[in-house]
Amino acid sequence: MKETAKSIEQVVLELVRMIPKGRVTSYGAIARAIGTPRSSRMVGWILGHSVEIGTYPAHRVVNRSGLLSGRHHFQPPERMEQLLASEGVQVRDNKVVDFEALFWDPMEEV
Repeated sequence: MKETAKSIEQVVLELVRMIPKGRVTSYGAIARAIGTPRSSRMVGWILGHSVEIGTYPAHRVVNRSGLLSGRHHFQPPERMEQLLASEGVQVRDNKVVDFEALFWDPMEEV
């Protein structure tokens, strides 16, 4: 039996599930880790649609400077910050405090 290749969406979502609680990563870091470094917007699109499902920790993925740029996909938009706060991640003005220290790089961690 021939095994089928995983879709990019499946690969992105599997990688997002690996982000530890209390850590964050960026759309670009995920794109680089899956071998498509110029597809951070595609990663954002995939995660924007996965928020509705609720089984993926999309709240742990932010933009390259730590901004909660995907917050508008959460209902209410403050939900993204609330989920991060429940894991000990501080957010101020819609931006992760101490982003560099909390950054999870899938290229180094996986």
